[in-house]
Amino acid sequence: MWSLIQQIAPYAIIFTIPLLITALGALFSERSGIVNIGLEGLMVIGAFTGALVIYTIQSSFPGSTTAIWVGIVVAMIAGVLFSLLHAFASINLSANQIISGTAINMIAGAITVFLARNMTGSGKISINAFKSTNVPYLSDIPIIGDLFFTRTYPTTWLVLAILIISTFILYKTPFGLRLRACGEHPHAAEAAGINVKRMRYYGVMISGAFSALGGAVIVVTYAGEFTGTVAGLGFLALAALIFGQWKPLGILAATFFFGFATTVANVSQVVPALAVIPPVLLKIFPYVVTLVALIIFSKSSQAPKAVGEPFDSGKR
Repeated sequence: MWSLIQQIAPYAIIFTIPLLITALGALFSERSGIVNIGLEGLMVIGAFTGALVIYTIQSSFPGSTTAIWVGIVVAMIAGVLFSLLHAFASINLSANQIISGTAINMIAGAITVFLARNMTGSGKISINAFKSTNVPYLSDIPIIGDLFFTRTYPTTWLVLAILIISTFILYKTPFGLRLRACGEHPHAAEAAGINVKRMRYYGVMISGAFSALGGAVIVVTYAGEFTGTVAGLGFLALAALIFGQWKPLGILAATFFFGFATTVANVSQVVPALAVIPPVLLKIFPYVVTLVALIIFSKSSQAPKAVGEPFDSGKR
């Protein structure tokens, strides 16, 4: 049993990281009062943009690690710009946020596949991704080293650093207080002099950047290519947000739980202890676990009170 956990844990962390940063982006959006169903589409945009930029640079400078970081930054910028569509529709036009987010998913999936097929013919963009490494010294620590510090990527530590910084910003800074106030009592926040619409724009833009980063992380780590999809991870991230009760540490625990379930499905054929289980059962395992978790925890949900409600300063 222990050897099985040792085999699965590093892969679970790898699958957890894109889920974690995407769910963290959704946290900023929903804490500001805007539901962002478009996480999947924003991840696809990030994966496509990152892969395209990295592929273009590596064509001139093969194997360049700098190209990967440039691709990640450009992917985040693309995510911010694309999320403005959702922000404008939801905040300025008071459109239904679910419909707006669904439109983002549909547009992103269609336009990226169209562009990728026209550029490569196959619809895939392959790159030279990061190589997994063991963390010096820390990987030698008994038990913990094998579980958490082997086969890691630079993006793992980047995302964990963002998690810590985001937690501090949300709970220890005026910006975080204003953002959370806009999701709980927007009219009271406006009465206190806070520009609610601007704060909600910030929340959606942060969710766009983080979701695009999540998509780019998939490309530069275990995938190594853009294939036109992120396999529903955007919706799993949204489920992790609900499961984690809209709190950073809760999201960390929830995403690791879903990441572990996804790992079981993806590495089952290379782990002898799991290879005896029919593959179809393991493939549906993450989604069944997600449904069960949502059913169990939906009744105790503590979502921001004004999330999903269009803001009208003329109403009280």
